[in-house]
Amino acid sequence: MDLHGTFHVYDTTLRDGAQQEGLNLSVADKLAIARQLDGLGVGYIEGGWPGANPKDTEFFRRASQELELRHAKLAAFGATRRAGVRAADDPGIAALRDSGAGVVTLVAKSHDRHVELALRTTLEENLEMIRDTVSHLRAEGQQVFLDAEHFFDGYRANRDYALEVLRTAYDAGADVVALCDTNGGMLPGWVSDVVHDVIETAGVRVGIHCHNDTGCAVANTLAAVDAGATHVQGTINGYGERTGNADLVSVVANLELKLDRRVLPQGLLRDATRIAHAVAEVTNFPPASRQPYVGTSAFTHKAGLHASAIKVDPNLYQHLDPVLVGNDMRLLVSDMAGRASIELKGRELGFDLSGDTADDRELVTRVTDRVKAMESRGYTFEAADASFELLLVEEVEGQRPSYFDVESWRVITETLHHAGPGEEAVSEATVKLKAGGVRYVVTGEGNGPVNALDQALREAIGQAYPEVAKFELIDYKVRIFDQGHGTDATTRVLIETSDGQSSWVTVGVGHNVIEASWGALVDGMTFGLRRHHDVTDG
Repeated sequence: MDLHGTFHVYDTTLRDGAQQEGLNLSVADKLAIARQLDGLGVGYIEGGWPGANPKDTEFFRRASQELELRHAKLAAFGATRRAGVRAADDPGIAALRDSGAGVVTLVAKSHDRHVELALRTTLEENLEMIRDTVSHLRAEGQQVFLDAEHFFDGYRANRDYALEVLRTAYDAGADVVALCDTNGGMLPGWVSDVVHDVIETAGVRVGIHCHNDTGCAVANTLAAVDAGATHVQGTINGYGERTGNADLVSVVANLELKLDRRVLPQGLLRDATRIAHAVAEVTNFPPASRQPYVGTSAFTHKAGLHASAIKVDPNLYQHLDPVLVGNDMRLLVSDMAGRASIELKGRELGFDLSGDTADDRELVTRVTDRVKAMESRGYTFEAADASFELLLVEEVEGQRPSYFDVESWRVITETLHHAGPGEEAVSEATVKLKAGGVRYVVTGEGNGPVNALDQALREAIGQAYPEVAKFELIDYKVRIFDQGHGTDATTRVLIETSDGQSSWVTVGVGHNVIEASWGALVDGMTFGLRRHHDVTDG
């Protein structure tokens, strides 16, 4: 089935998505993201505006040599010719023509006031600019799409002129006219009514481009498709200026999994979670945990009531199988957890707690009660699977995994007040412990007390367990409870540790940040050693 001919999935991450505040993409970044988008199976990838941006010009040059796209066609974005200049003579149009892209997406004014105030030309000249530019690029062998900028606002202000813009572009050879909710102010019912009218009155192939300022970008896109649009534009992870564009993954997942419309090549939607997260790594914007379909929390369950039902049938509290988008179901352990949550989480971690004996039931009750008691003191296990697994092992096996015994630790921070500008405080930690039957006393320095403790602990343990050298603290979060107590408030610390192949999160709680950090550090080292010894011993 020719999906490109019957329905267009058009990604504009590299151009419109890149306008998001704080998002800066190099040419190499854009090439990497384009490869990921092609892996998702989108039909078109808008690469940027050649001629207007040197980086985008370079992207198209390199793309012609370095990109081997299997599913997508590359589109170049640009404006219609300037007023009073023939398309064939306009340098901006020449850049589009010379970009090497087989598809050109032209942005054109469809709001009469924008024509007169922004372009400073007449309504008739704007139509001629559209007609001349589209027909010229078509004659040069390029496929042309038109983005009707501010269309919905223009339609409300002057319906006849907005429709005439669409007819002019379509009659000149544009394959699609995309209606742009540029200000993002539309609602689904309004979009549906306008798209119906456009299709019935103008007789053009309609696309849709929505921004998320009302929180309705995905819903507006689906409403347009329901009304007859056959071309959808969006960005991966909903990137875009202000509140973003329509999240293309949510759009295509809803179309395929809810509305039974094939819009991507067979099976590629199962890579959606991996691709969304891979792009997030390139953009350096952490993936949104609550993002529909592909977020880490999208199929996560916390309440004990939910877990009880999921134990019987996972679909009772899930709208679909997460495997369909490459995601996983997760169970959180928290003070809301019941027996079912503990059993399911245990199973996820490799422990069968579902036995019917009195001992089994007593074990689950003991773990559940302990979790609730610890969370009441500030612990959280929903984000710290590693600490929960250590707790579970302790309850199941009767003792906590132990590879070293801490005798004492201390940390001091010294600041030289007479030091010159730029001088920083120096922290020094001393750790005394036994590991492998040997007593070690180690001092470590760091750029803060936690870093100093981490260095000292790692050096002391590493003398008995060299694999600790691979462990690296990669994330550190602090939360203060009972803030009314001021500096005496309870502190919770979450630490993420990596061994270069995977990572794990541990939690510590204390009356000060150092005490809480120490607990999380010890758990992190213990869990890493347990994982390593399970692998090597098994």
